[in-house]
Amino acid sequence: MAPTFPDDIRTPAYVLDAAALKRNLETIARIRREAGCKVLLATKAWAMPAAFPMMRDALDGSTASGEFEARLGREEFGKEVHVYAPAYADGEVERLTAIADHIYFNSPEQIARLGGIAKAAGAKIGARINPGYSNATLGGPLYDPCAPCSRFGTTRAEIDKLPWGEIDIFHVHTLCESLADGSVGLIEHVAREFAPYIRQVEAVNFGGGHFINKPGYDVDKLIAAIKAFRAEFGVEVILEPGGGIVVNAGYLVASVIGLHWNEKNIAILDTSASCHMPDVLEVPYRPTLIGAAESGVNAHDYILGGKTCMTGDVIGEYSFAEPLQLGSRIVFTDMMQYSFVKNTTFNGTPRPDLAVLEEDGSFRVVRSFGYEDYRHSLG
Repeated sequence: MAPTFPDDIRTPAYVLDAAALKRNLETIARIRREAGCKVLLATKAWAMPAAFPMMRDALDGSTASGEFEARLGREEFGKEVHVYAPAYADGEVERLTAIADHIYFNSPEQIARLGGIAKAAGAKIGARINPGYSNATLGGPLYDPCAPCSRFGTTRAEIDKLPWGEIDIFHVHTLCESLADGSVGLIEHVAREFAPYIRQVEAVNFGGGHFINKPGYDVDKLIAAIKAFRAEFGVEVILEPGGGIVVNAGYLVASVIGLHWNEKNIAILDTSASCHMPDVLEVPYRPTLIGAAESGVNAHDYILGGKTCMTGDVIGEYSFAEPLQLGSRIVFTDMMQYSFVKNTTFNGTPRPDLAVLEEDGSFRVVRSFGYEDYRHSLG
């Protein structure tokens, strides 16, 4: 069912669907309960502090890709804070020890130089391993953590250089938008190939990319694999889904602000692929739009383009039952993951409003952005 927005909604706007998020969190709660594992919110994929109160009971904490995300997790989400980065800047680990409970390192060099600082402060130490298992179903090598020459994780050739007596958590992250076959394949691969190392740690973190709430994901299969892994090794299991928590839980609402013709009909929107949906260009992919179809299906075809000066700022080609007009509302689905946290102000384009569509149908704007936000970002 299409969402109902106020007639006077200001666009563009990212809109969280609270009812949809709650349904997704019920799946997460079931996995935690039945598999006996921990689940963390990967804030690199989605972070909206206004929604954290409705999420805390369903999750064990958050995981970060650096100091600022870790601080956000500590101050706004609470509970456990885990952090991994392929390298840390001078003084960063020292600062992280006041924020994070678990600090993960990328290589023997990183642990040798910085692990003792984290350990002395009482943090749990994780080692990220590149297990040589790829199941990134989106974007090819750009989104594959185990692609050739990847900078992520200690390889099998280097693994015995790690000080296993000091390591608490065996960490892998190899998936991207993977269904259960990918999740289970990773769990079974790690059990088969790395058993001697797993028996030396307290926990195994299977990272993110588990697309748990995507239609077709076999949750029972995941639960069974985690239970079998825990029974075999007696360790704690951790998952770090980000996008998998907010699949189909929100929208980007835009408006047509210009109509153009150049061999085809072109509608120019007040949103932008470059600024507000960067994965449309990076992956690339074509987002789903409510009330529209592939070109040629309906009577009226349009190329939808953004308002920036970049020639490639094109969202895609769609068909509509009725002609678009100035002011026509355009609603893109599944816009909470990644685009939400990767948006920019290129060309001085304002960031979209942040809003919530509550379970009772009420609508509230959490934050609007203006010139001062743009100006401040420039120093």
